[in-house]
Amino acid sequence: MLHYLVIGTLLGLSAGLVPGPLLALVISETLQHGIRAGIKVALAPIITDLPIILLTFWVLNQFTHLHLFLGIIALLGGGVILKMGIDCLRQPALDLETSAPRSNSLVKGILTNTLNPQPYLFWLTVGAAIFAEATLVGKPAVAAFIGSFYLLLVGSKIALALIVGQSRSFLSGKIYLYTLRFLGLCLIFFALTLFYNGVSQMIHPAS
Repeated sequence: MLHYLVIGTLLGLSAGLVPGPLLALVISETLQHGIRAGIKVALAPIITDLPIILLTFWVLNQFTHLHLFLGIIALLGGGVILKMGIDCLRQPALDLETSAPRSNSLVKGILTNTLNPQPYLFWLTVGAAIFAEATLVGKPAVAAFIGSFYLLLVGSKIALALIVGQSRSFLSGKIYLYTLRFLGLCLIFFALTLFYNGVSQMIHPAS
């Protein structure tokens, strides 16, 4: 279970800190309307991702006996994680200039995350691959992965809203960039393990 707790923590922290539509909105709303508005946006994944997770469960229940399918999912997940890692390594300092109009922050966050393809891509590849492994260990492993992932995903965005609300220079400073570089290296290593697991599933389905 500790293994999946660590994986969920790593992926959740990476997804929370890597720039994307939702993080941009968290920063924008924080700078324009205060920390509370940024926190509301950060909570959006808790609401929007449940249907995607349920869909992932359904897909796995339909194809869990097909090792070739699970191997392909693991390879696709490795590709997604590899891209996330490379993006972390290449990410420049962020530009904090924003001009978004005033609106309901939570609704805006829900719409942004619902229309963002990244959660769907993540859960139907990376999430599905980890689910397939965790279900063999037991429900506590699945719960550890999902719980730690969302705790760090939402928690890191809330932390950024708090920090940006106090200091605009943090996201353009070295600490943030060095954190992304470290997470990038960890993600690349994890991607390699997914590639290995995917190939192993396809070559040695009985193992």
